This record gives sequence, C-alpha cells and structure tokens, in this order.
Amino acid sequence: MPDLSQIVKAYDVRGVVPDQWDESLAELFGAAFARVTDADAIVVGHDMRPSSPGLTRAFARGAASLGVDVTEIGLCSTDQLYFASGHLNLPGAMFTASHNPARYNGIKMCRAGAAPIGQDSGLAEIRSMVEGWAEGGAPEPAAEAGTITQRDVLDAYAAHLRSLVDLTAIRPLKVVVDAGNGMGGHTVPTVFEGLPLELDALFFELDGTFPNHEANPLDPKNIVDLQARVRETGADIGLAFDGDADRCFVVDGRGEPVSPSAITALVASRELAKHPGGTVIHNCITSWSVPEVVKENGGTPVRTRVGHSFIKAEMARSGAIFGGEHSAHYYFRDFWNADTGMLAALHVLAALGGQKGPLSDLVAQYDRYAASGEINSTVDDQAGRMEAVKAAYERREGAELDELDGLTVTTPNWWFNLRPSNTEPLLRLNVEARDQETAAEVRDEVLSIVRA
Repeated sequence: MPDLSQIVKAYDVRGVVPDQWDESLAELFGAAFARVTDADAIVVGHDMRPSSPGLTRAFARGAASLGVDVTEIGLCSTDQLYFASGHLNLPGAMFTASHNPARYNGIKMCRAGAAPIGQDSGLAEIRSMVEGWAEGGAPEPAAEAGTITQRDVLDAYAAHLRSLVDLTAIRPLKVVVDAGNGMGGHTVPTVFEGLPLELDALFFELDGTFPNHEANPLDPKNIVDLQARVRETGADIGLAFDGDADRCFVVDGRGEPVSPSAITALVASRELAKHPGGTVIHNCITSWSVPEVVKENGGTPVRTRVGHSFIKAEMARSGAIFGGEHSAHYYFRDFWNADTGMLAALHVLAALGGQKGPLSDLVAQYDRYAASGEINSTVDDQAGRMEAVKAAYERREGAELDELDGLTVTTPNWWFNLRPSNTEPLLRLNVEARDQETAAEVRDEVLSIVRA
C-alpha cells in the first residue's frame, strides 16, 4: 500500500504511475468518491496520458460496484469535465496530472455543479476510506451494480463557451496555439470552428509522453516555440495551454508573454461590463493593477488565498462574477464558478478583435507595475526562514504585514509575498514594485534572508 500522504494533495490525488498507485487503488478511489459524494450517478473523463484510460475505467468500476451509474466522457480537458459536471449536475472526476511530467497521473474531483472537493470538504475523508479498505478489504458491493455508459459532450462544451463570448463580428485574427501535445489539441479545433480565426496549430497531436516540450507554459522554456512561431508568421496572438488545458497563457504579436494579472484585469473589465457592480476575486499574488481595474470599472475586488478550492469557495460565498490567479487559472460564475482557460482566451480574442490595435497596446493599460515572477528557494526549515523574514520587516517603517497566505509585506511603493510550498521544501517569493529597479532591490533583500 503506497503512502497516500505522498499522493493526496490540496485538491486532488496525484502520484507516480505505477510506483505510487495503480488500477486497483484507482478502483478503491472510485468507490470512496461515490460514497463521499453520496451520488446516484457520476461523470468521469481523462487526458491523453498512456495510463489515463485504464485508471479511469478502474475508477468507474469502483463507483459502479456500489450501485452508482457512471457516464464516461472519454478524452477531455479538465474544464470540459467541469462543464459536464455542471451541465449534467453530477459529481465528476478527471484523470490527469495537468502540467506534470509523463510519469505522473492523478485525479481532480468535484461535486455536482463543479463544486470543489478540498482537504476539508471530502478529500481527507476519501483518503481515510481508501486507507481503511486497502488494509482491511474492499467495500461491500451493492446488490445491483451501476451502469457504465459513454457520452460525448465536446460539442455542447464548445457551444456553451461560444454562447458566453460573441466573436462572430470581430476582425479576422491569426492565432498560433501551442497545445503541448495536451488536451488543447482536442478542444481548440471544436471551440474555434466557424469563428473568424486563422488557426496555426503547434503540437496538437495528443501524446502523453510530451515529445516536444513539457505542457507547462508557466516555465518560460516551454513557450519558446510559440514565441518563435508568432514572430515568424506575424500572428496577432499566441496561446499556450497546459496538459489538461484548464490554464491558458498568452503572448502578444511581438512574441512577448502577457502577465496573467493583466489578463485577469482585462477579463474582469469585460465581465463587469456585462454584470455592473459585480464582485471579482483575486488572490494575494496578483498585481496591484487587478483591484485597481476592478474599482475603476465599478466592481468590488475581494482578495483571497492562492488555490482552486479557496477561490471557488469565495466565489460561491460572495456571488462573484469572475476570479483570476497569477498562475493563469480563471474562474467564471457563468461556468459554475469553475476555472476555464479556454473561456478566458475567448475573452482576450474578442477584446483584441474588437479594436484595431495590437495586443501589446491593449494590455498596456492593465500591465502597470514591475514584477519579479515567482522565485523558488529550497530551504531546510520553511517555518524558521519565514519567521526570519517576518522579523526583518515587522518593524519596517511604512510596512504592513498580513498572513492571509504565507507572509505579505506591503508598502506604498512595493509589496512581496512569501509562501511555503505544501508539497516540496520550497519557499515561493513574488515581488511587485512601481519600477523594475525597486522590484529587483526588494527581491534581492528578501532572498538574502531566505537563503542565508
């Protein structure tokens, strides 16, 4: 029995296949998921990784053994699974390890209506149940097993997204999309079909071994091909999706990356035009520009912790219309409060195609400050290093400290956030300032303490 503490993370189950888990364990997770969600039926899908179909079918067998009917939607992006969960009003499970290397796989799970399952809202219970069964035998099967049927929801998913953003009247755009051999290669052609977009497809072949580059656009080396193609072809915009295509990264017509905070601000302004006075969620690492733009457009910004389950919970509590994170996760009330990079991409395309200028001019109004990007430091004592940084700044004149998520220190001219990783011996630093020189000074000062 593998150590489940190594594969059960903040909002999903993830491990190395087959070293940490296999189909027999996936079957137990299916049964536990059915038991914890107390559902009569569930929906499941999977990405293109070689291990995904077998793990998904085992999970379905486990749920069906307890009398639960299972709808398999087959190959899908994670936001396509969220669509199915919302559209069918069923708990859902997606087999993917997102942007992680090929040897990994995992499950992202949600309740009916794409509501999150987090550590305190079902995941710990699922883990405990699986551990108990693994040590003492499988659960007692139901008198009558549930059914397992197949259903294709790709066209319905695409139609729903296009109903939320009208691109029919935009000027024609040349768009380069790097799917990274991930699920964007499955969803993009159907979503873009019939729109005034000339699609230049990079690495659309579904291949969970990732032969071209890792499907993790957050790492700059993985968008080099996209940047080169945009510059080479004179495209208007480049889009890069991660492995399960729930996140979308943007480069402008010069091939320069566009900050996810700028995308959050842009989309927020568009959503507020549709829903005046609405609330917009942003995590504590997004740029100062996000709450500024929200207020300028008559909305109410709400700051929250980093992470899927926290954002979704706050959106449900506040009735927020939209939420964005520095990691390029974008959440929409019109999409069951779930995250969908594809819908964010459609908003950007609509904004770009609705005016004559280049994307760089459009986003300049939302990209107002100098940022360090996320910098990771490996440390032996996360808590001790965090305390050392706190001690260095808590008496700093003009500095305000808060610990909503890690440590955030804010002054009139700069801020930084330092957070421990939940899964690795790392501290993650993000710095923003009114100019690049100040951002570099603050970055170096904090790192000198962290790495002392």
